[in-house]
Amino acid sequence: MHQFKIRRILLEREAGEDSIAQRIRTRLPDVPITPVAPDDLALDRDIEELDKQSLRMVHFSGEFLKPCPGTPRYICCGYQILHVGINCPMDCSYCFLQSYLNQPSLRIFSNLANKLDAIGAIIDSHPGRIFRIGTGEFTDSLALDYLIGWTDTLLPFFSSKRNCILELKTKTTCIENLLKKRDVGQRIIVAWSLNTPRIIAHEERNTASLESRILAARSCQKAGYVVAFHFDPLIHYPGGREEYEEVVQLMERHLDPETIIWISMGSFRYMPDLKWVIKRRFPKTQIFDGEFIKGLDGKLRYFKPIRVEMYANLFEKLKKWYDDLGVYLCMESDDVWSQSLGWSPEKTGCLSEYLDERVKKLMRG
Repeated sequence: MHQFKIRRILLEREAGEDSIAQRIRTRLPDVPITPVAPDDLALDRDIEELDKQSLRMVHFSGEFLKPCPGTPRYICCGYQILHVGINCPMDCSYCFLQSYLNQPSLRIFSNLANKLDAIGAIIDSHPGRIFRIGTGEFTDSLALDYLIGWTDTLLPFFSSKRNCILELKTKTTCIENLLKKRDVGQRIIVAWSLNTPRIIAHEERNTASLESRILAARSCQKAGYVVAFHFDPLIHYPGGREEYEEVVQLMERHLDPETIIWISMGSFRYMPDLKWVIKRRFPKTQIFDGEFIKGLDGKLRYFKPIRVEMYANLFEKLKKWYDDLGVYLCMESDDVWSQSLGWSPEKTGCLSEYLDERVKKLMRG
């Protein structure tokens, strides 16, 4: 199992008694600990650079469960974010978290276990609603699981809830703890972000290879987990069409399509200010070589014909492999849906209903 190096722990005052903080201190007995005040960022920054080896334990006072921010200008999936931390030990050139340079270290919310009852109360108060919840929006769901034990805390809790699923999204092969679990039902989804080997090699530092991710997904399927995949961001580059097709061929070779709950597609998009951060940190990146235009949400994204072509080509290959993969688009307009997939949910509520039906179909018991 790959373990990312942690060289120091920054322990906020109120976090010391939290169960996750105590677990981390036990598992890293030789790593120096520095007490810090919640508002003290002096030790938490490294000349405006991301610090992937400092772990700051935070007693988080904000909301742990909240809806994906999305945008009213594009169709959103109605996802709920379980906020467990910020930043991850990997380093993707396109990551939007690079804009959070005032919080450069790995930040772990140590009081997560204390908030589960409140989260459960929210879920239980809406028995007729399906909650699709994920931890992978602001951090990788599994990269630090060997250390933090997120799966130890979350799987028993969420597997007991009949009206929700928990999606764990990763770019790693850190599935050892998952494979040890028993009786988690089918309410735990293990998901991988996928890209071509070229993009992984040049734009996704310290992540697992494409084949390793797919083989890890196969191991999870064999262990009884439902899996999902996210082609996001799709990058437009010469030869990319053929290379994305090869990704689907690799999936077809190793995976059982019947236990894939959904596959999303989204194109590379970014806020204008992020470009200069990326250019400074990744001077050899080629992700800006395409043709971009400012979208309705203020983000730069590929011209619509380019996006439609990328989605349509990949969708064609996925559909040819298996006709019921639950393919959907992330943050796209109604007309892009129609032109690339041949149908559109037309609005956010309808996409939510479509994905909820996928949950009902695949989640037994």
